[in-house]
Amino acid sequence: MQQAIQFANDHESTWDRSVKGNFGVHLNDPPPWNRLLGPIHDRGPVSGVVVVDGKTVAEWGEPERADLTFSVAKLYLAILAGVAHDRGLLPDVDEPVGKRVPGIGFDEGRNASITWRHLLQQTSEWEGERFGVSDQADRYRAVTFGVPPDGKKGDARPLQEPGTYWEYNDVRINQLSYALLHLFRKPLPEVFREAVTRPIGCSEDWQWVGYDEAWVEIDGQRMPSVPGGSHWGGGMSISARDQALIGQMLLNDGQANGRQILSREWLQAMRTPCAIAPYYGYLIWLNHEGRVFPSVPASSFFGVGAGSSFTWVEPERKMVVIVRWLNSAHADALFGKILAAVDAGAA
Repeated sequence: MQQAIQFANDHESTWDRSVKGNFGVHLNDPPPWNRLLGPIHDRGPVSGVVVVDGKTVAEWGEPERADLTFSVAKLYLAILAGVAHDRGLLPDVDEPVGKRVPGIGFDEGRNASITWRHLLQQTSEWEGERFGVSDQADRYRAVTFGVPPDGKKGDARPLQEPGTYWEYNDVRINQLSYALLHLFRKPLPEVFREAVTRPIGCSEDWQWVGYDEAWVEIDGQRMPSVPGGSHWGGGMSISARDQALIGQMLLNDGQANGRQILSREWLQAMRTPCAIAPYYGYLIWLNHEGRVFPSVPASSFFGVGAGSSFTWVEPERKMVVIVRWLNSAHADALFGKILAAVDAGAA
């Protein structure tokens, strides 16, 4: 395991530790979208936690530091959608979003046929603007584990019917978050704290913040709409230890401390491959046919964020691994080393 940790430390993210340097996803956007809309903060070193069968077998770096997770926050949106489902607020993922939350961008044209499933699987093709950013900003976006697009990022790619085209698009994710806010009618960080992090024993050090101008009024109360990442700033800052507790809850069929945090039904749905993108479920990466990470079992699933941040859940070994600020090009090799170390320790 020490060799695996050294390997991680030797392959730190190419991003600077200071936000004043090379730091962030927005830097790759075409104008006018290449700017921050919310706060970001300096990062820590390569850090990680390895938990096997509920026991922490390794930690390194600064596992207690609340750091930006970028798109791992999408996993938390999927969990919140599950909370809504379990509470009866979102009974049918195939229901058009506009039926339950009208007046927020799902009422006309193609957008009117978009379902919650489309949003959760990133096949919605939602068209519009949310908090000053058009969905066009992330059209033709290339991501490490997806199929390379055949166009230039930010160009006006012709849109398809909802459910027929997969695209990793942070504006559409922010639209999902906006819809969930209207479903719960209270700030998502409050729901997440009350329904998830406190019951499973997380610290109170995490924070999930929105863009500076991403405030709305619901039932006479002013509240933030948080993004599902930190593409344009804001987002979730949380420690690796707290992330490991969330991963452990997912591993334990939604249970923690004697409570059912999330239904098994929802967890099964999260891990069901999208028909047109079988490497993706409900805002999580699936290791379908070993495609995403060849060195680990196909049963593994992941939350992945730029920078890079990984939440790896490996059911076959009852293992949760959190890795922060790793150069993503070396993720598969690191995961293979961690797997070998755990297997050797169990032999």
